Amino acid sequence: MAEELFLPDNGSKVEIYESILPQIKGLTSIETDLIANLSNTCAVLKEAFHHLWIGFYLVKNDELVLGPFQGPIACTRIKKGKGVCGTTWAEAKTYVVEDVEAFPGHIACSSASKSEIVAPVIVNGEVVAVLDIDSDQLSTFDTTDQKYIEELCNYLASKWS
Repeated sequence: MAEELFLPDNGSKVEIYESILPQIKGLTSIETDLIANLSNTCAVLKEAFHHLWIGFYLVKNDELVLGPFQGPIACTRIKKGKGVCGTTWAEAKTYVVEDVEAFPGHIACSSASKSEIVAPVIVNGEVVAVLDIDSDQLSTFDTTDQKYIEELCNYLASKWS
């Protein structure tokens, strides 16, 4: 079934998040396939915010493996503790990075990436994935993004199977 995303005209960041989170929940509420749900989540975020790259890395054995995403070609595998994504996995906490060049050990999957937010998806106390969002502008992400992206990741964790 095709869906159409409703976005507020000239909405603030908060208004956009408040609009899309219920829509993501609606899209994923009856779908049981994890990849389909993660894919639609990326598509909604990309359409709403037009960031450079939005995607999930899934924990598989001892590394993060590229999952559903929207944007240019990405790194396929990331070790625990490496870069922003691997550090988010290792520390099970969200990172908001104003300038990726200033982050120790940053992995440059795209030279166009300037700022980033990465949040963990935690199920039963274990990180099972990270949601990575990159911008081609410096200082794109803030505590507002962190609040809503963490809420989204917590919701997705409840759907994980």
